[in-house]
Amino acid sequence: MMKIAVLSDTHGLLRPEVIKVIGECDAVLHAGDINSQKIVDQMKEAAGKHAPVYIVRGNNDKEWAEYLPHHLEFMLGGVNFYMVHNKKDLPQDSGDWQVIIFGHSHKYSEEVKDGRLYLNPGSCGKRRFHQDITMAVLEINNGMWAVERLDIPHEKAGVSGANFDIPEGELLGIIGQILKRMDKGQQVQEIARALKIDPEFAEQICRIRVTHPGVSAHGILDKVEVNRRCTK
Repeated sequence: MMKIAVLSDTHGLLRPEVIKVIGECDAVLHAGDINSQKIVDQMKEAAGKHAPVYIVRGNNDKEWAEYLPHHLEFMLGGVNFYMVHNKKDLPQDSGDWQVIIFGHSHKYSEEVKDGRLYLNPGSCGKRRFHQDITMAVLEINNGMWAVERLDIPHEKAGVSGANFDIPEGELLGIIGQILKRMDKGQQVQEIARALKIDPEFAEQICRIRVTHPGVSAHGILDKVEVNRRCTK
């Protein structure tokens, strides 16, 4: 039997829980948005000499990651794999791939379609809003595969003990105001004070804008499941 650690979207953070899982597996797959060579080095160190590490480049992996491939095709345990960061970049011809790995959305998903496994391990790096922190472990035995989702305990949310719910109808407007103030050069704490919102909420909106230049308020809502934490 072969155990494979599958992760994506670490965004500069390799958690101790993830390092432990990597050390227990026979191979490691990372579907991009690593953010630094340091994370690559940490993964390889955790994997040791016995476990190969397969990595593709994400949309946020810039000049430092030019040596990383856009996609990979490989075989592990008698199973054919294809890995790419964004599912939208999958070719129309799926060839003889049995397991297709991707990331980008930060949302865990697994689907079997036409006998193929489509697996997004979610994000196990920096947390966005109240999304789960996840990765997956694939077990391959005699050319057959099985998937285990791993949920990693996350840090408690909240800043200065403040948690507020906001009506869904107001959320888009608040995000729009955050983006406008960010475009004017205001800092996160200044934005949070002006709008009377949780600084963590403002910081995460700004972070998405930085990693996805030009994204609109609507675009941010499309990308993530937003935790409705703001002001009344």
